[in-house]
Amino acid sequence: MARLSKDRGIDAISMTDVAAEAGVARTVLYNYFPDKAALLLAFSQRVTDYFVDQFDQDLPEDATAGARLESFIRLQLRGLMAHPHPGAAEITAALGPDAYQALAGHVAPMQKILCDILASGIESGEFRDLNAEAAARSVLAVIGAERIPLVSGDVTPGDAERNVIAFVHGAVGSAASRGAS
Repeated sequence: MARLSKDRGIDAISMTDVAAEAGVARTVLYNYFPDKAALLLAFSQRVTDYFVDQFDQDLPEDATAGARLESFIRLQLRGLMAHPHPGAAEITAALGPDAYQALAGHVAPMQKILCDILASGIESGEFRDLNAEAAARSVLAVIGAERIPLVSGDVTPGDAERNVIAFVHGAVGSAASRGAS
């Protein structure tokens, strides 16, 4: 699914395509996933689990909120490259609003991590006083805006990381953005 979604839009991927890419008979694929929505949900869950595991492994708990935020952004952007997936509008158009709602549940653990980072930074004074949940949605939107440019090669991963990190630090009013001005 990752390879196919990187090369084509989700509308263009069939269960037959996925089975062929995986080297299994289509009927075998249907034994595990009754339809494309179920397959996409499973793929999304795998990507979410991978992210949460990597985040936990890559960063010590005593890191500053700013360091944790940067790590979160880097892992999200790297995840977009390593596990390309369609955007919310494409998923909704291809699979319908029910599948989109189910996928939103898979994003919840990542949003919780980000909310916790922001709340910690707000509490410590490292970030300005803002609504952590609203800020988390905005940060995820900024990260998501890099999906197409990254996957298409219009922007390098390094440039995307630098740009998003600088923008987000400016938005949350972190010490890194104050020191840069």
